[in-house]
Amino acid sequence: MFTGLRPVLLGALIGIVGALAAGRILANVLFQVKPADPATFVIAACLLGLVAAGACLGPARKASRIDPAVALGSE
Repeated sequence: MFTGLRPVLLGALIGIVGALAAGRILANVLFQVKPADPATFVIAACLLGLVAAGACLGPARKASRIDPAVALGSE
């Protein structure tokens, strides 16, 4: 399950950096826009992590129920 979450963590880090950069640009264009709102970043990252963990959980549980000999295809 944790192997499937590695791309999510990498994407979240890249997204946070991009959002911080975009926030600075938007702060100059729009009124009353904070470039870095920590609560928003934490909530978005946690929500993304929960959805990704839920998406990884189903296939991981299914794979754990299969007999290894059948999964390897030994005939």
